[in-house]
Amino acid sequence: MKMRGIYSSVTDIRRKVFTEVARLAYEEEDYARRITELPYKIVPGDVAVYRESIFLERAIVEERLRLAIGLPLRPIDEHRSVADGIEESAIAEKYYDPPLVNIINFACNACPETHFHVTDCCQGCLAHPCQEVCPKGAIKIMHGKSVIDQSKCIRCGRCSNVCPYNAINKMERPCAKACGMDAIGSDEHGKAKIDYDKCVSCGMCLVSCPFGAIVDKGQIFQLITAMKKGKKVIAIVAPAFVGQFGPKATPEKITAAMKKLGFADVTEVAIGADLCSIEEAKDFMREVPQYQPFMATSCCPAWSVMAKKLFPDLAPYISMALTPMVLTARMIKKDNPDACIAFIGPCAAKKLEASRRTIRSDVDFVLTFEELMGMFQAKSVRFEDISDDEAVELKEGTGDGRGFAVSGGVAKAVENVIHRLDPDREVKVASAQGLKECRKLLTLAKAGKYNGYLLEGMACPGGCVAGAGTLQPVEKSAALVNKYVKEAPVSNSIDSQYEINLNFITEK
Repeated sequence: MKMRGIYSSVTDIRRKVFTEVARLAYEEEDYARRITELPYKIVPGDVAVYRESIFLERAIVEERLRLAIGLPLRPIDEHRSVADGIEESAIAEKYYDPPLVNIINFACNACPETHFHVTDCCQGCLAHPCQEVCPKGAIKIMHGKSVIDQSKCIRCGRCSNVCPYNAINKMERPCAKACGMDAIGSDEHGKAKIDYDKCVSCGMCLVSCPFGAIVDKGQIFQLITAMKKGKKVIAIVAPAFVGQFGPKATPEKITAAMKKLGFADVTEVAIGADLCSIEEAKDFMREVPQYQPFMATSCCPAWSVMAKKLFPDLAPYISMALTPMVLTARMIKKDNPDACIAFIGPCAAKKLEASRRTIRSDVDFVLTFEELMGMFQAKSVRFEDISDDEAVELKEGTGDGRGFAVSGGVAKAVENVIHRLDPDREVKVASAQGLKECRKLLTLAKAGKYNGYLLEGMACPGGCVAGAGTLQPVEKSAALVNKYVKEAPVSNSIDSQYEINLNFITEK
């Protein structure tokens, strides 16, 4: 999480790729030729800036372009053009082909796996507490300095904890450290490798890799193609959007800006969050504790999939309520059956959720805020150029629906609905953020520590505002969402004006 909110060269290249893919789709001409030119536009000149070779950097950009279009990585051991498959991808209907999250092998630095390392800060002190506390005798004093025998070390960290000079560092591969599923290991060459049986596509690895070697697939190309073919594309925007596009991007101006991109209409997913709160409140009141010991929320797909993978016995205790994305999409398709729905949000895992066969008919495209920003830049849409007269009112959710974007907000919304339906009922709540903490939460729940509780899990530390597709620092985004929550004309989800749609869209 240390890199989040810092605009780096990795961030710059990633966003340039999204912009150029969007521009390529909008201009709709000679895709195969133009994509071969884009690496030279994104990485210009003849002198390497980021890596040892400009040719390597351009080769990496080629793979990034392919993934942004939804194409697979090319095999390293055979020649294939960067344009291979691009014409077939210029279609209005295409779902993500697995795997969603990919490692560009030759961009990976082959970072060492977890180990403890003695730095030059070691003073060779007389007490040598590191040696005294090591349970395996892995530390020796050589030439007046501590040395760790890695073949004996069990990575317990006791030496690091007792060193008075903080001279012993825990070295961790950043992507593996960020992965709460322990899904990242090494191949035979020491390069990072994803175990897709464990991966839940939360995306924390791709925003934690300082070499930009991990990339998820995109649908920008197909979304714009659908617009250009005359399809009615309606955007549904996750509550975490507040502040993502800068101080000039008010909710009303975002709607106007998105219409300039070709969207027919824009709706706030906080509406679906309100409906989800009501459904989960009813689930909890009906099931806990009479039929099940506790209930966990369902809106974060990475949390939900993690629970089902690692704690299959607890899977029945995850709420069966549809996610805010799906509830909002169904509500819109009720009145616009021929429309395509594009979810715009902070989350990589939503791309995986939308690919499920049960969801495909509801949500046609999933883009992140970063990918949407690429579309704005490709079309030269600037929020400061949008007048107040052009601003369009966004269909609003309640304050509690908007609060889904920050950690603790989902459980709070559900709790508030329960208190309205049954004021005398006590609701005990526990929440966790980040998959490592979520695993601890469910381990305790399995042991009976949370009987009678409502549990909330968020895969990203900080909640949706910390998703892999966000543009702003987490703390700033959380503060802006909390302000937006307070400004809502209605606070409790049960007061949503859209509640009347609930029975229809959940029974569909």
